[in-house]
This record gives sequence, C-alpha cells and structure tokens, in this order.
Amino acid sequence: MTIVLKIDPRQPDLEKIRQAAASLLEGNLVAFPTETVYGLGANALNRKAVERVFYAKGRPFQDPLIVHIASLQMLYDVAQNVPNEALSLIDQFWPGPLTLILPRHPSIPAEVSAGLNTVAVRMPSHPIALALIEHAGVPIAAPSANRFGHTSPTSAAHVLADLDGKIDLLIDGGVPIVGVESTVLDLTQQSPVILRPGGVTHEELMKVLDLVLLRGDESSRDQKDPMPSPGMLSRHYAPQATLILIESENSTNACKRLISEATLLIESGKRVAILSADEDALIFEQLGVRIETIGSSQYLAQIANRLYSAIRLLDEEKIDFILVRSYGSKGLGLAILDRLRRAASKIINIE
Repeated sequence: MTIVLKIDPRQPDLEKIRQAAASLLEGNLVAFPTETVYGLGANALNRKAVERVFYAKGRPFQDPLIVHIASLQMLYDVAQNVPNEALSLIDQFWPGPLTLILPRHPSIPAEVSAGLNTVAVRMPSHPIALALIEHAGVPIAAPSANRFGHTSPTSAAHVLADLDGKIDLLIDGGVPIVGVESTVLDLTQQSPVILRPGGVTHEELMKVLDLVLLRGDESSRDQKDPMPSPGMLSRHYAPQATLILIESENSTNACKRLISEATLLIESGKRVAILSADEDALIFEQLGVRIETIGSSQYLAQIANRLYSAIRLLDEEKIDFILVRSYGSKGLGLAILDRLRRAASKIINIE
C-alpha cells in the first residue's frame, strides 16, 4: 500500500514535508503535486532510485526524465555551461511550467537523460513541490505519476488508480493549476527549439528571445532511439477509450463533422461521449450522448486545466469513443492540440 499524506498547499505541513523528503533520501519514490500535473519523484542523484521510476511506470529507458530544482544554485548541480539566454528565460518564467534542455552535469546519472549529454530541468512553482525539494536538499527527477502512456494525473486519486502499491508515498495536495505538462525548450541547438508545447506559450517565449523554433514532425523518428525530451512519443497521454480528434481552425466546421462522426458511432451501438467547450454544448445536445464540458474556448487555460481529468472521468464510465475538436494552434491551443494528437487513435483534418 502506498502511504498518502494530505497537505494543504496554502499552508504546507512541514512535518509531513520532512517525512516525504526523508523518504526520497532513502531511495524511495514519492508522488507529489506540481502546478502542471502530479509528478513521480526520485532523488535525481541516486541511480537506483531513478531506475525504480522507470520500472514503476513501465516507462522505456529512452524516454528521459525532467529534473526539478528549488534554487538557482541547484541548477548548477544539474547542468553545466548554462547560456545567457537560459538565465533570461529563468528570470522571466521560473518558478513555472518551463523546462530547459541544457548540457548535463556529470553528477546527474545518464539514466535520467536516456544516456544523452543533455538534461531537462525546471523549477516548479507549486509550494508543496518547492518545499519538498528544499527539504530533501537534492534535485528530484520526476515524470508524470501515472502508468506510461496513460492520461496524466491531475489528482491524487488519479495517481492511486495507476500506481497504488508500486510507489512508496503520495502527497495529496489538491488539483494542479495548469493541468498540462510544462513547455520543453531545447537550448543546446543552434537556435532554441520547443520540443513539447506546454504551460508557457511560443508567443510568450518570443517576447524574451529573438527566435524560438517549433520542432518538426517526429513521425519518422525511431521510437527506440533516445528522446531529447519527455512527451515526444507519437502515442502518449492515451485513454482506454478510442479518442477521435477533429482538427480544424474553423470551429463551426469542426462541430458539424464531430456530429456526423458521433451519429455513425451511435447508430452502430457504441457508447459515445463528447468533450465539449461550454459554447458548443448546446449544439451537441441533439445527439443525446454524454457531454463533458471542459471550459470556455475563450479561456483556453480552463480547457487545459480540465482536459486530463475529463478524459479520465469518461474512462471510468467505460465510454467506447470520445470525440473532441481542436482549439487552434496559437497560445495554449498548441499545447492542447499536442496532447490531443498524441492521445488520439484517429485524427480527422478538415478545412
């Protein structure tokens, strides 16, 4: 059985934080909340503890982990040859949902980074995460706290559903604010490249740096090769249900196609649910299917925050097919689109 410690993020119980930190230093695995999703933490300096993360999740070793830190001093224990552009980004976005790919410090085991000479590092803004790292006094390697490939966890209940008994301790700190993973920015290339869109948008990064590229299509990459960043596998974040994504910049056309696809599935006797923006819900009521609203399309932060929990809820209800439309490719819409593409079994592109 996994030990669960309930901690109020507004007023963290330092005795419980110390208990969790001590567990980490003993080589144990501790799941904890961040502002993005729940992470599964191990002492990043302990090779055996890091390996346990991969085994607990069923995660392939070529998929690297993000190292979480609580201070700039700790950054220099994790990375080396930190460029000035990294410091500019840190000044603007840390603590927060931005992960930087930097040259790896020799103190960080190669297993953390899939054997590469780089390391993914970020400073979370969640008070429990920061307190845990500070009290442990070591950087914490932490992917999302779920079975590999499954939908990421945004509650302690999600963590237990996937990992109860496989990890030593879980801090229940409520629901994360962001709800999708951090943006991963590679600073080891000739120009900065976003490897995974997330909580810090391309547009926000461009206000700090003159040029930020978006990575190209990764479909030709050998899935057995080491990945420079987590979250780059073509199939990821997937529900048990079959998820169909209608991808379009035109919301009206997307909703019409979604209705036609749902109608065909309903006629074939399938259990169908629609993940819907608040504004679209009335359009879908005619179908008589399960509708789960995830926020306003005018406030994509709401949709990002509710996306994973809504998908998990529909999985619990044993839905056969989940249909959802895209929400553009600008701002947080790009991060939402990235997660939906990787979760989808079928993608329908329309005008």
